[in-house]
Amino acid sequence: MSSRRPGTRATHQALPPAMRDAVDGFAVHLAQVRNRSAHTVRAYVADLVSLLDHAVRMGCAAPADLDLGVLRSWLAKQRTTGAASSSSARRAAAARTFSGWAHRSGLLTTDVAAPLATPKTRRELPVVLRADQVATLVEAPGRNRPTAPGHDGPPAALPDAPSTGAPPAPTTGGASPEVDPAEEAVLSRDRALLELLYATGARISEVCGLDTTDVDRERRVIRVLGKGNRERTVPYGLPAQRAVDRWLAAGRPELAGPDSGRALFLGARGGRLHPTTARRIVAGYARAAGLPPTSPHGLRHSAATHLLDGGADLRAVQELLGHSSLASTQIYTHVSVERLRAAYRQAHPRA
Repeated sequence: MSSRRPGTRATHQALPPAMRDAVDGFAVHLAQVRNRSAHTVRAYVADLVSLLDHAVRMGCAAPADLDLGVLRSWLAKQRTTGAASSSSARRAAAARTFSGWAHRSGLLTTDVAAPLATPKTRRELPVVLRADQVATLVEAPGRNRPTAPGHDGPPAALPDAPSTGAPPAPTTGGASPEVDPAEEAVLSRDRALLELLYATGARISEVCGLDTTDVDRERRVIRVLGKGNRERTVPYGLPAQRAVDRWLAAGRPELAGPDSGRALFLGARGGRLHPTTARRIVAGYARAAGLPPTSPHGLRHSAATHLLDGGADLRAVQELLGHSSLASTQIYTHVSVERLRAAYRQAHPRA
């Protein structure tokens, strides 16, 4: 008999009707009133289902039966199963958000989670690439292009490369091997994606959500829809402009199909590029270039840190990144100080 625990959907269906209705109402509140992202809604709903399932096992039949003891018992159980401190903090936040909503909605007579403490988390400093490492990464798709006789061409594991099933074109004499136009389009897209991620410091979901109409090529800015449906305008530089222009002129038309719509970046089958695929693209090129493990968020960290190292104002970087709080941006000042301290220790005779 399998010991695998049921998933969130099955656990939700097994809850008493009053508990199920509370979960559904809370999900609608998060998505339509609080304008939370789909990812946040899924995470909070999963936490709430886990909490209410725990509450049912403790004898609760409706949200009104919840009390502080049940919440603390649930969080303690999560910690005993090895949950990270960041996960415990998110679950406590989900419980407080639900409790506040349930109290305002009349499902709870009091906000039972108000006294609930947030587990302390140790905030890790982000991994930041050096400027020369970023240059190596964003130029990697160009280096994969077969431009000389005998060149092996793009690696077999080129992220999101279209699979034609055809063998490589044979080479005769000193002629260069024929290049598959779709493969060229993928390389063009990858270069534009990497350049734009670093140039703007935008989140991967924001970049994958861009439409062609969100790119102002005259002013060299993109219109980004960030967290909480907050819109911001972000500039980008000449290298990104050249890469995006090449992609729009030759690459995108090659991959475009009936499902493309106005999406700026397309997958190999013509639909909008998915963030998961984009993460795989970034990680693949970093690995092929011999760089430290890198993600799109790593490029965002690198862009912010390099801006501050170059003298950019902290509030300007906050606006560029779309942080609602300056505290979120201040972590990059710590990164810069740590880099300075490391350089000092390495170079100063009396460090």
